[in-house]
Amino acid sequence: MTDLLFHGGRVFTGAAHQAARPTTTASGDSPGASAAFAEAVLVRGGRIAAVGAEADVVRQARPGHESVDLAGRLLTPAFTDAHIHPVQAGLERAKCDLSEVFGLPAYLDLIARYAREHPGKAWIDGGGWDMAAFPGGLPHRTQIDFTDRPVYLIQRDHHAAWVNTRALELAGITAATPDPADGRIERDPDGTPSGVLHEGAMDLVGLLTPRPTAGDLDAALMDAQAHLFSLGITGWQDAIVGSYAGSDDNFPAYLSAAASGRLRARVVGALWWDRARGAEQIEELAERRAQAGGTFSAGSVKIMQDGIAENFTAAVIEPYCGCGPDERGLSYVDPVKLKGYVAELDRRGFQVHFHAIGERAVREALDALEDTSPAGRHHIAHLQIVEPSDVPRFARLGVTANLQPLWATHHLQMDELCIPYLGEERSSWQYPFAGLVRTGARLCAGSDWPVSSADPLQGMHVAVNRTEPGGSVHAGYPTAQTPFLPHQRLDLATVMTAYTSGSAWINHDDEAGVITVGNRADLVVLDRDPYALPAGEIWTTRADMTFVAGETVYERS
Repeated sequence: MTDLLFHGGRVFTGAAHQAARPTTTASGDSPGASAAFAEAVLVRGGRIAAVGAEADVVRQARPGHESVDLAGRLLTPAFTDAHIHPVQAGLERAKCDLSEVFGLPAYLDLIARYAREHPGKAWIDGGGWDMAAFPGGLPHRTQIDFTDRPVYLIQRDHHAAWVNTRALELAGITAATPDPADGRIERDPDGTPSGVLHEGAMDLVGLLTPRPTAGDLDAALMDAQAHLFSLGITGWQDAIVGSYAGSDDNFPAYLSAAASGRLRARVVGALWWDRARGAEQIEELAERRAQAGGTFSAGSVKIMQDGIAENFTAAVIEPYCGCGPDERGLSYVDPVKLKGYVAELDRRGFQVHFHAIGERAVREALDALEDTSPAGRHHIAHLQIVEPSDVPRFARLGVTANLQPLWATHHLQMDELCIPYLGEERSSWQYPFAGLVRTGARLCAGSDWPVSSADPLQGMHVAVNRTEPGGSVHAGYPTAQTPFLPHQRLDLATVMTAYTSGSAWINHDDEAGVITVGNRADLVVLDRDPYALPAGEIWTTRADMTFVAGETVYERS
């Protein structure tokens, strides 16, 4: 195999930063360790053969080698997304996809156009609408009653669905229909269902929608992989592998793609924990884990402990402001039983991947992980609200903080649907990135795509600036460029390390995430050096080339 030489720019190796646990400055900003940079990298046989000063590395290249002139660009380890839903994203991109527009008029225009262009479809289904586009975060069924076909559109956060009257009729949902234990039917003042189904209530309609075929799921996975390669992402942890809220089991799609060699990315599937069941499902999860192979493994288990703050299903300690005394959200798994489940998963060698938004859910997850082995590389995702006394527990317990940085800004959903109901003190506990670093926590990072953009550079921009990146649908919001809790900002090297070695580590991929001799040559060439940019311009950076084991899987035309 021909040698591949990268030269003429800077190389962020991540090695020195990975080894250090930086503290924060007096102002609260994380300064990071001395980020390791090199001048050149040599790849041989899909592995890093040399890294260092350009003159030294060039001398080691064999005759006839290929060369990539960075021309001032930055070479980094390829990114790993530690919390993402690619198959669901691929399916939604092929349906009525509202994620690239914002506001009711734009949504209605796109839905009507989709209906016209797909006259043979029995259902108008898709998703991507934003709660912030509606008063109180709630659309209404009558807004989409202009079609006689049933409509089922999943909210961008995937914690609710917007349906029309016809869909409710087909599902038999009336004022007399009780709320399921793990969800809520939004209702008009007279009790009539309004057209929004929260959490587990989504299944009441979602399970009636046409199911994707095996070919649809495979196409969605391949489309998602190509999109992620274009962003420099070569590995990920799929945060739900299994069936949930009307979604279809994507496990067979991964098995097929890995067996055929079409899954070039390295993927860990987080097997879905059915919250309606108990420990008896662990044996079934172990059987699934044993079926995985190639570039796909399934050694993680996803436990969704609560919902989201915007619809009051995130589990909080004190009631939401302006709500009833019992409005404390939902703990989907009984916290007492949870500890036993987690202990058994840990004993069986599973990694536990928690969803926890509210401070009570975060505490319940940490409590459940109290006696587990750090070797399990357990992690808690989202961490919107963390009670300050729980922040140091991540480092003490060896639990990794899985960040979704894009959410930590002053956008309309934050300012109008979260902060007023969280209250001043609890709002100040949100997304404590620097606090986690200061107390020694290990970080990884992900996007939750299609909930938000999969672009790691957009997430890095927010982590560094705590403001909306330019080009975002929320960038024009009046306070979008006002830093959100700026004392929780990270430096670029810290958050880039989270997206590289931090997330690779979570996936038990110890041969990626750092550019060092012997590691696999999963690499990305960025179109500029974000370390040389003003912090407010990090978002302008794009991936030019992406490599898996030294082979090009994406090149920007």
